[in-house]
Amino acid sequence: MKNDLRNSLGFLLHDAQRLLHKHFEARGQEYGLSSAQWRLLVFLVKEDGAAQARLAELLEIEPISVSRLIDRMEEGGWVERRADANDRRVRMVFATRKARDAFEKVKSVASDLYEIALAGLSPAERETLMHALRTVCDNLSDGKGASDGTQRGTGSAG
Repeated sequence: MKNDLRNSLGFLLHDAQRLLHKHFEARGQEYGLSSAQWRLLVFLVKEDGAAQARLAELLEIEPISVSRLIDRMEEGGWVERRADANDRRVRMVFATRKARDAFEKVKSVASDLYEIALAGLSPAERETLMHALRTVCDNLSDGKGASDGTQRGTGSAG
């Protein structure tokens, strides 16, 4: 069927994300963290501590939601809050040793899941897919990108 919505960009992107999320939740469940909590840990491990406001920005959720997310994670021993050295009003959030150890294990879970998702695609097709998705994201980010004649970085394939 020519107008089959299941073959539209929006549906395919949404379904791919939904299925990745579903499989990751199932595989990552043994650690007791939601995918939102895992996303937060990824940013913390890569930034080695971040202000709560910055985390809300990175996760694209409201600051109060980040605060609640961090509260639950702090209770579980995954993160710790510290006052910023330059501004006591700012709370910095850091991943604990427990979180860093789990992060290394979950990286392999994610890697395995990505391999399953990309099965049947050649290395060239994988790179084309990643490039295409980066271009879509660039085109839709902050009103900049190919559609206005500017050129943005392509980032990495991983």
